[in-house]
Amino acid sequence: MSWLRTVRDELIGLFVDDGRFAASIVGWIVLCALVLPRVSLPAATPPILLFAGLAVILVHNAARRAREGRQP
Repeated sequence: MSWLRTVRDELIGLFVDDGRFAASIVGWIVLCALVLPRVSLPAATPPILLFAGLAVILVHNAARRAREGRQP
């Protein structure tokens, strides 16, 4: 049975390297999908907010991984 768990983990690892990063992206997309249509904003604003949030998540994740890489 342990080989089945190993195969499952390897398959998931092909698509999701960092669970926190993936969860942050999914969370931001869901939040934007639920909130932005209900708020009265100019047409160009929601895509900008979506992009800005994803960019912040990416930069934060890259900085966190860089800090983890420097530690012994």
